[in-house]
Amino acid sequence: MKTFEVVLVKSYIVRIKAEDERKAKEYVEFFTGDTPDISSNANRDKFNFEIEDIDCKLNETYEAQEFYE
Repeated sequence: MKTFEVVLVKSYIVRIKAEDERKAKEYVEFFTGDTPDISSNANRDKFNFEIEDIDCKLNETYEAQEFYE
């Protein structure tokens, strides 16, 4: 098999309770990051691939709005 590096960008909406917007953004960036490999052995065998590593390179918040329940 050949090895490839693929840049993957994903966005998430995270609902968090915090003292203020600055801390909410800081905590979301700090306590989220790398995504685990969720493929199973059966997936890897069936589709003939193997994820060697997932390394978070960008984890930055852009917007925060107060949420009213």
